[in-house]
Amino acid sequence: MAGPRRRVTQQDIARLSGVSQTTVSLVLNSRYDAGVRIAPETRERVLEVIAETGYVADPVARRMVARRNRIIGVFTYEAVFPSGTRDFYQPFLAGIEESAEQLGCDLLLLTSAPVVDGRRRIFHDGNRFRLADGCVLLGRETDRGELARLVAEGYPFVSVGRRADAGGPVPYVGADYPGAVAELVARAVALGHRRLAYLGGGSHAESRGDRRDGFTAALTATGVAGLVLAGDTAELVARLPALVADGVTALFVEEPADCQRLADRLAELGHPVPTAVSVVALGDPTWPTTAEIDFTGFRIPRREMGRQAMEVLGALLAEEHTDPRRLLRCRRHRGASLTPPPG
Repeated sequence: MAGPRRRVTQQDIARLSGVSQTTVSLVLNSRYDAGVRIAPETRERVLEVIAETGYVADPVARRMVARRNRIIGVFTYEAVFPSGTRDFYQPFLAGIEESAEQLGCDLLLLTSAPVVDGRRRIFHDGNRFRLADGCVLLGRETDRGELARLVAEGYPFVSVGRRADAGGPVPYVGADYPGAVAELVARAVALGHRRLAYLGGGSHAESRGDRRDGFTAALTATGVAGLVLAGDTAELVARLPALVADGVTALFVEEPADCQRLADRLAELGHPVPTAVSVVALGDPTWPTTAEIDFTGFRIPRREMGRQAMEVLGALLAEEHTDPRRLLRCRRHRGASLTPPPG
């Protein structure tokens, strides 16, 4: 069965008409910027394509455009420009860009923020984030003090990723990590695993905490034994001999980029993956990596999170009554690293 038809965008209209997206926007809004003239034949061609494709302008975007300058800020707590074909942040940015185009807005990437304690700061002398109507926040860890200030000042913003309340509810579009991890634990138990281990970095970021919470809740629900370990990659690798000696047969790895290194060490110890020990990746690698094993796990809906973050922000700017906090389901990846335990 065919999936739902993709919505026609202004970018599609521009491509089919052979004109710029700006020209399409001017035709749709029935106005002309100072010094800009649109030839009648060009206007007619755009209107014909609109009629042929059935394009319908987003009503939320219409109301938002009427009262705003149509600039959305994107603030990133870490550098996010792609560093490789598997860059972690690229799908988020693609979704943000796609939704901004549908809303008829420009994006302002806020890169002048100073770095303090390894993270950028929104509030600083000369910050320009208020040039934008609202802002999308992106990063593994955010500053709670800055979130609290944004909430207190009533500045429209949405976080990509779940955030705890900061003096009030924080608008966000996140991933349902607890649900995704719980499903994988249940699958491991169904296959016969009875002693599991969670290997993480001990970060206080909500995305990491949600994974740990999902793991511990699933242990309680299934009644199997398990433990949670925290440390950097080298420390976790060093714990592997003790874990296999203790009867652990399934590892749930918080940072998927660590999976191959853990698997290599297990092979050296005579416990290959997955015949002796199963390894489960809890998401997508946050930095480019290569793996010889197709690790079982789940996929984070990164593009859709970026797209819906812009959608929520557009609704906030248009004063639409909608839930400003959303959790999206992660897609299970079957892979080949979760099998029944030996014996």
